[in-house]
Amino acid sequence: MLNKIMKRGQKKPSKSDIIEPPMPTSSSSSVTVNHASRLSAATLHPVTLATVPHNPGTVEVLPMLRDVPMSERHNLFLKKLQICCFLFDFSDPTKSVREKEIKRHTLAELVDFVQSGSCKMNEVMQEEFIKMISANIFRCLPPAAHENTGTEVGDPEEDEMFMDPSWPHLQLVYDLLLKYVVSSETDTKIAKRYLDHSFVLKLLDLFDSEDMREREYLKTILHRIYGRFMVHRPFIRNAINNIFFRFIFETERYNGTGELLEILGSIINGFALPMKEEHKLFLVRALIPLHKPKCVQLYHQQLSYCITQFVEKDYRLADAVIRGVLKYWPITNCAKEVLFLGELEEILEVTHSAEFQRCMVPLFRQIGRSLNSSHFQVAERALFWWNNEHIVSLIAENRHVVLPIIFDALEKNIQGHWNQAIIGLSSNVRRMFLEMDPDLFEVCQKQHDERIARAGEVDEQRELTWKKLEEAASQVTGEDPMVLV
Repeated sequence: MLNKIMKRGQKKPSKSDIIEPPMPTSSSSSVTVNHASRLSAATLHPVTLATVPHNPGTVEVLPMLRDVPMSERHNLFLKKLQICCFLFDFSDPTKSVREKEIKRHTLAELVDFVQSGSCKMNEVMQEEFIKMISANIFRCLPPAAHENTGTEVGDPEEDEMFMDPSWPHLQLVYDLLLKYVVSSETDTKIAKRYLDHSFVLKLLDLFDSEDMREREYLKTILHRIYGRFMVHRPFIRNAINNIFFRFIFETERYNGTGELLEILGSIINGFALPMKEEHKLFLVRALIPLHKPKCVQLYHQQLSYCITQFVEKDYRLADAVIRGVLKYWPITNCAKEVLFLGELEEILEVTHSAEFQRCMVPLFRQIGRSLNSSHFQVAERALFWWNNEHIVSLIAENRHVVLPIIFDALEKNIQGHWNQAIIGLSSNVRRMFLEMDPDLFEVCQKQHDERIARAGEVDEQRELTWKKLEEAASQVTGEDPMVLV
């Protein structure tokens, strides 16, 4: 009798109990999603992620989903989610090799399963599915290189590209999430309970990842969520707005700015007219100040596209946009100034004459300073504006205001710029104005000569004053007057 009792106590565990990896982590159980609604405990299927043991064990190799009857796929799908919910240490490539490979194969099978749509997921399966996704992607991002060394932030363009060692698993998990979001089998009314605001906010936090591959997946997924879940649209725009505020006014370092701007470019393109005041405030308070950070060249192409989209949608915004860019004009950063000149040219191409007239005075005062830049690329980029037919037409229409502002800058370049190409371009622009309006050109030339003459008189008067002071000082001290060299 005693032997029978001992044999019962040593009963072999069932297959459903042998599911777990060699390295259980607290992250799988601590990462939760705040759902809008929950099913009661009585309606839940007995196989859930909550049943995952926390003690080390072995990962069971489960049969393929396509090899089991339809009635058993529900349980098998949840078991496979349990296997995929555990994380492994990828810092050591020799550790848990077998278990990592089992999880990778399982994830790949789930990707094919979700994409095929052969078995529509019920609410329990969707909830457990999102829990598994959350357990894998929502994590503490590794610190940037400058944070590890304690040095100052360097040029992000010169930083080595980071490659997340866990990407073989992460890529499949992101692929799973993307297939789920875009699938025609996904009911948005049900899915929005699990892809809620908390989930979206955590997704946005991941855009600061150093791994460019991860940011590309996040960009696509967030864009799809924005497109399919209309209830999330205001929240997503507001969350991106807050990220930009923190980047502009606090950290000045954020890896996902370019990707977020790419999403916004598509969103702005779909704005209805007349444009809401909320969207105009977003332009003025978030997008235009993005010209301020030093690393603007990393995302300037996407930023310029967004800004231009706003002006194309509503031409009345051109004045505010141009003045906003001028507000953040760089003083000593020549590469940044070249970018700004290119962006302003794109904006002016979609600017109407009335809006141009409102901002042309401060605009061409800055262009005059750029024309006289000792950095030839800045001066050259400004002179290239006269190759744009639309800009030339705007200038010709308002030449009585523009030419007097930049005439001195053109003459200064022709008389004394060190670069022959700049002298030649300046002469071409000067000739263009002469052919455009000879009378106006003559008036400006006369005014310029008068200013030069007055400046010469001022210099002579200054020298006379200094000589008088020297003579007076020599009479007091009895010494010979100083000789100026």
